[in-house]
Formats: sequence, structure tokens, C-alpha cells
Amino acid sequence: MPAELLKIYPENPDPRRIRQVAECLRGGGLVIYPTDTVYGLGCDIHNARAVEKVAWIKGVKPQKNDFSFICFDLSHIADYARVSNAAFKLMKKALPGPFTFILEASNRVPKLLNTNKKTVGIRVPDHSIPRSIVRELGNPIITTSIKDDDEVIEYSTDPELIFEKFQHQVDIVIDGGYGGNIGSTIVDATTDNFEIIRDGLGELPLYI
Repeated sequence: MPAELLKIYPENPDPRRIRQVAECLRGGGLVIYPTDTVYGLGCDIHNARAVEKVAWIKGVKPQKNDFSFICFDLSHIADYARVSNAAFKLMKKALPGPFTFILEASNRVPKLLNTNKKTVGIRVPDHSIPRSIVRELGNPIITTSIKDDDEVIEYSTDPELIFEKFQHQVDIVIDGGYGGNIGSTIVDATTDNFEIIRDGLGELPLYI
């Protein structure tokens, strides 16, 4: 069955539609959704088969994925990553926002994702739709950005065109309006010598 194109307004997300998306994710579904940067593809972190499907769509092996987690707020983060006091202070200033923080993974992550990765990327986007989904679901979701085949436009921004491309690979495509085409700023926070490893939309605040 093709995916459902589901309209959700970011200003005031419909709770019934958010619940529908969360139920889809609980059942092992794949969802494409807007963020404060680009449209993302994700699934429930607790569903290994769904993670494998996401990896297949991205053309990577599940064990070698570089997916990040979307969390509702900082309270989730300690469950999945080890965070120094300095990193926590920086993240508290920067999030919610267009950043991905690379942190040392806790012991829970390899069990969830069947991988030996030592790090995990954490996102708390400044966007009501993915954060509402995560809050309703009760745990983070895997996220990876939707890339465009166009050599000039790196990221797909039109939800209807995204739907046309992915409707037979995912379960729901959320139309939350046009997305951005600049990814998140990626910050290596595995040590307190914070390093920007990809310049993106976010400008790191003068920290701590």
C-alpha cells in the first residue's frame, strides 16, 4: 500500500494526527516528517526491523548507520548518551535548535540498534511536529535526512514531491509545509574540546 500524505500544521499540531503517527511508529512504520532544518526519515528506535528498513532506503548497512535520535528535550539524553557537565550546559543553551550533538553512546544504544558504534547523534529540533511525535511516542525516534537526487539542491523541500518519491517505501509522509535545504550543524561533544564537524543552519552559542 502507498503511504498516506498527512497534513499537520506546525503552529498547532492536531493531537489526533500526532497520535496516528505515533501508533504507526509503534507498529514498526516509517515516517517522513519536517524538522527545523530539512525533512527527515525515521522510525521507533526500539524496532530493529524498522531501523533496518531505514538503512535499506539510505543504502547503508544497519550496523554502520550514522543515524541520530530526535528527543523531546534533554531529559531523554542521559538514557542513551554520556554527557559531561560542559556538554550539558552547551546543549541546554543550543537546544531546541538546528544542531546534532555527537556524544559517547551509553550501553543501551548498541542493544537497540545492533551496532558497535561508540557514539550517537542527538537532535532536539526547534519544530513542534517531530517533538510532539516523540512526546506522544514516549521515546526518541531514529532520524536521517531526506536527500535529493538533484546535484544542485541537496535536500528535498516540497512534501508532495517527497511523497511521490517515497510513497512506496514508507507509511506516512507528513506535509508540514515546505522544508529547509540546509542541514543541522554537527558538533562533536565527545570531549569538552567541542568541535564543529559540519557547518549547517545552527550557529553555536557562545558557551559556558
